[in-house]
Amino acid sequence: MLSLRKSLPPKTSRVYPVQFKRIKRPVTGVLLLDKPVGLSSNQALQQVKRLYMAEKAGHTGSLDPFATGLLPICLGEATKFSHFLLDADKTYRATMCLGVTTTTGDTEGEVVSTSPVNVTWSSVEHVMHGFMGDILQVPPMHSALKHQGKALYEYARAGVEIERPAREVTIHQIALEELTGHMAVIKVSCSKGTYIRTLAEDIGKALGCGAHLTQLRRLETGGFRLEDAVTVEQIESMAMEQRDASLLPADILVKDLPAIILDRESAYYLGRGQSVWKSGKIPEGYLRLYEEPDRFLGLGELDADGKIAPRRLVVQDKVS
Repeated sequence: MLSLRKSLPPKTSRVYPVQFKRIKRPVTGVLLLDKPVGLSSNQALQQVKRLYMAEKAGHTGSLDPFATGLLPICLGEATKFSHFLLDADKTYRATMCLGVTTTTGDTEGEVVSTSPVNVTWSSVEHVMHGFMGDILQVPPMHSALKHQGKALYEYARAGVEIERPAREVTIHQIALEELTGHMAVIKVSCSKGTYIRTLAEDIGKALGCGAHLTQLRRLETGGFRLEDAVTVEQIESMAMEQRDASLLPADILVKDLPAIILDRESAYYLGRGQSVWKSGKIPEGYLRLYEEPDRFLGLGELDADGKIAPRRLVVQDKVS
């Protein structure tokens, strides 16, 4: 009699696919990125986060996919201070096409109107100088501003126009750098919340011919300059040690705040959430705090008792 056991096929072990999880590093610092055209700020952020294998990352103010230039990206503990750059003044170089308006104020929209252009250097300068100082701007529909929890550009894509109140912004400086035919290149230093697309449209309207942006490049933000930035391609070509060496320290984001140096004992108690005493005259407002000689602890502020209270501290084993 044949054995039933012997007639069965031999057992085989089942092979399961191996799941690889990308290792994340507790890297901290600020990268000055030269964002390329075509990427949203979030897409650029995700590329940098992947290249650094960072646990946490955030940027300091959006650039449209159409725009290029300086985009500071915060990694790790530096993300706790990114909002200080959100409020910073910014400088742009913008190229305007005179005589043509579009639905978006730039090259990504459809042409709305065309008009003859009859301007001179002096006439353009005269009109531009009328925008110096505090002005009112109506935010564009094609923007990330929210209305009832939804970005305005989503309404715009659906063909819905939302009424937007004008907002006050400040143009600190504006200069005409080039005027060739229908093309004008301007350099603008402005406050947060300024839409250069809207500024170009308003200048074109004041000139009587209309205008839209064909190029926009951010040159400066909060004291940081485009000349010191690196591209995604440059980061990709670096070893990890070189990438880390290209990061600025987290406290660079709050470099304009008064600095207070604490002794080791005070730093210890501050790190446990306790207010600490420091002799001498202490300025009001946010303070940069260090453990002597130069270990950045985070931010503090004077409390009602005259002691320094912790406000936003960094995790010490994650500071690079």
